Amino acid sequence: VPAGKEDEARTFYVEVLGFQEIPKPEELVRRGGAWLRSGTVNIHLGIDPSFARATKTHPAHGISVTPDPLPFAGKEHCYIADPFGNRIELIRDDGPYYHR
Repeated sequence: VPAGKEDEARTFYVEVLGFQEIPKPEELVRRGGAWLRSGTVNIHLGIDPSFARATKTHPAHGISVTPDPLPFAGKEHCYIADPFGNRIELIRDDGPYYHR
């Protein structure tokens, strides 16, 4: 996450994607960032002063969804971007999750 953008990241991951913020170990709090969890999925967001968006890496209202017409391992999937332009791939196991 770019320095100074933690609140924007929290809004996206917590309010849009539905993650819950969990406490970081005390020794890591001073580094900034956030630790998030949804079910068995954990995301650790770190602060990077020389941030460069990661458009080829792999996770709503106002979020652009880019469907991929080719199934991934037989499952539908699509892409969204976080507020910083990082590409997030969403893969559904039990049915469609976006409207065509």
